Amino acid sequence: MQRHFVQELEMLKTNLVKMASFAEQAIADSIAALLERRKDIAEQVIARDKRINSLEIQIDDAVVDLLALQQPVATDLRFILAALKINNDLERIGDHAVNIAESALQCAKLPSGTPLTNIPEMAEITKKMLRDAIDGFIHSNAGLGRAVLKGDDTIDDLNKKIVNDLVAVIRNEPNSIDEALDLIRVSRNLERVADLATNIAEEVIFMAEARVVKHHVEESPLSQ
Repeated sequence: MQRHFVQELEMLKTNLVKMASFAEQAIADSIAALLERRKDIAEQVIARDKRINSLEIQIDDAVVDLLALQQPVATDLRFILAALKINNDLERIGDHAVNIAESALQCAKLPSGTPLTNIPEMAEITKKMLRDAIDGFIHSNAGLGRAVLKGDDTIDDLNKKIVNDLVAVIRNEPNSIDEALDLIRVSRNLERVADLATNIAEEVIFMAEARVVKHHVEESPLSQ
């Protein structure tokens, strides 16, 4: 029974790592589609979202089975509970990648002319936050989780700046309204991805240290 439980835990982790890889690639590809004005890449991101959705259901089912049949405790229970939340966050990241890809498709139809402002910088920081959150999960590294938390305020500031810059473009260049609105949507979706990466980082810290850090407030470790 114990060997079977360990195998199921390993399979759960393997599937979560696979899903994280899919979500990370979706974000990277959606940004590439926008910056390179590549409709083909954007269409691939949208089409591949089905595999993320399918894997989310598979992981959810595995978590329910583990909780119902194995009655895990302590470290194993924290891992399973964290996995449940991370699974949902990764699926939502996939959805935001689709949103960015859809905006990339719209921008590709329009004559380029609207400045990207700080979107490339915001995209790079967001991708690093997601990568560090995923690496933190894979290696149960709370230090990487805390590094992710530090990037959240930077992303919020960049989002505000980008929105303000693009609103100014809309006011001064009426012909750029459609593209500027899509770029605002991209910025807001990147901001949400960074929030979800932060959520994952919080779960990594909980999993590794039994410490709750939601809303950037640390509590004493729970019972091991």
